[in-house]
Amino acid sequence: MNRRKFLTLGTIAGTAAVGGCFTANDVREPAVVRPRPQKALMKLGCQRFGARTDDILQFYARYGVQHIAANPEGWTAESIKKLRERAAAYGITVHAAHFSVGNVITTHGAERDKLVSQVCDAIRIGADGGYEILLYGISVPCGVPSRTEPTPGRGNVSYSSFRFAEVPPGPDIQEPITDQAAWDAVADFLDRVLPAAEKGKIKLACHPQDPPLPPGYRGAPQLLSSVEGLKRFVSLAESDSLGLHFCQGTICEMLDNPDREICDIIRWFGERGKIFNVHFRNLRGRRDSFCETFPDEGDVNMLHALRAYRDVGYSGMIMPDHVPGHPDDPTQREAFAFTYGYIRGLIQAVSAEA
Repeated sequence: MNRRKFLTLGTIAGTAAVGGCFTANDVREPAVVRPRPQKALMKLGCQRFGARTDDILQFYARYGVQHIAANPEGWTAESIKKLRERAAAYGITVHAAHFSVGNVITTHGAERDKLVSQVCDAIRIGADGGYEILLYGISVPCGVPSRTEPTPGRGNVSYSSFRFAEVPPGPDIQEPITDQAAWDAVADFLDRVLPAAEKGKIKLACHPQDPPLPPGYRGAPQLLSSVEGLKRFVSLAESDSLGLHFCQGTICEMLDNPDREICDIIRWFGERGKIFNVHFRNLRGRRDSFCETFPDEGDVNMLHALRAYRDVGYSGMIMPDHVPGHPDDPTQREAFAFTYGYIRGLIQAVSAEA
């Protein structure tokens, strides 16, 4: 296990030193570790439908989805193994699952000890069952607002939308928390759970905050609502188990010009080996005002984005995330099937270029 020292002040912007351990006066970003590959290594994946029935597994197999994230009915090593065996009968590998880490920022004392113990137990069980990645998020003490009114789209679909100006005002949390106190709590949590992940060779992939919110919204820290916050997060520890559930859509929601900015962001995290799983979602708009589209019609050039994943040697899953809704497609399988084909075609295209 690598020795870890956690940041307790400042941001990582502008730092460039490489190697050694972190100290309070020596704040550094993760070292670049990814050479340019000769071919595309990423895989079409999905997490939306699980893997508990033959019907779902046949659906994946029909559309070439051979890699998924799925949870068992009970969180035991035996139930995980059975789920993975069931999927394997259809040529499908279950790489990852979602799990809850609880309220990392506001728990203290014995309550925090209990939370850490439960998380470490869950990590050990996941490793024993054969998972490679555990996907999670860090709760925001004030909660996050839901999407606002949807936007009409092509063929009478509805695009999930968010306009911060339309969010009803809410009261501040009763006990405001400083950003530094929140960062210290997250660093302490990681310091205590990463050894279990490293021992089990599990990657812990943290999802950005969706939707991103302004700093100090309702008196609460918004740590993972900016690219700078995500960079700081992956720099909190020197560990191969610390990285991101890299939701491209959510990260684009943080940007003023998503199409111009996203490829450089993919390269920054990818070159440092901090992208563990990818949600491949397009949007129209920018920070605080956007709608989620089909992948072929948003503002972001998804071919350029996939080239960036290829060029940093990313070898994990490229997943559809949210898809537009329509009354004739209540389960959204039609929309997901379209998106599978689009992603599969892009992967083949960038593979042919390499």
